Amino acid sequence: MSIATIDRAPLAPVPPITEQAEPRRLHAVPSGTEARGFALYVGLDEFKALEAGTDLGHVVEQLKQLLAQLVPSSETYAAVALAPVGAGGRDVDVVRLALQDPAALAKHRQVEEPAPKPRGGVIVDISRKRVTLDGQAAALTYKEFELLQYLVLREGRTIDRSELIASLWSAADDEIPNERTIDVHVRRLRSKLGDFEDIVRTVRGVGYRFDRHADVSIRQASTPSPDFF
Repeated sequence: MSIATIDRAPLAPVPPITEQAEPRRLHAVPSGTEARGFALYVGLDEFKALEAGTDLGHVVEQLKQLLAQLVPSSETYAAVALAPVGAGGRDVDVVRLALQDPAALAKHRQVEEPAPKPRGGVIVDISRKRVTLDGQAAALTYKEFELLQYLVLREGRTIDRSELIASLWSAADDEIPNERTIDVHVRRLRSKLGDFEDIVRTVRGVGYRFDRHADVSIRQASTPSPDFF
């Protein structure tokens, strides 16, 4: 797109400062540092500039001339912020993001990154024979749930492997269990509990124990399970 040539009138001279003002220290400058310059973010797209009878290059030049009159020894550098057509948003916010303004980037990340979902914890539902982890059902087998339930209903007590075998397996089962069988089922159970695997605690040389955490809930039927004591 071509930009029409615009007559550029010279800037009016800035009146001289008659009295030496006391230099003021910026509040945002921490002790032990010094301000070496500043960035002025200007939200102005090329079409708005044309509607006002000017263009971005002219606006930049005028600002540079003004700064040269105020502080002749000052140095300037201008950068144009580019954005995809139709990006939307406030012009000044687009400029700050494009030019990597730290505060704008931090705010943008907060908007883009969703807040972490709160942990829903573990729900062991005895009445429905199911376990949910953070609201999602855990794919436990029947025997894995029975193993967990047996430990849950004896919370705080360490159960040895022989008791688990005697209580959870019968002669009608196809599997002939041994102590290693229990260890395998516990390992599989823990893997399905994911981040909450430590609710099934190993007591070395003895067996296993259920340890309740603050994010663990137990739901039972209205009548106690005959397995509960």
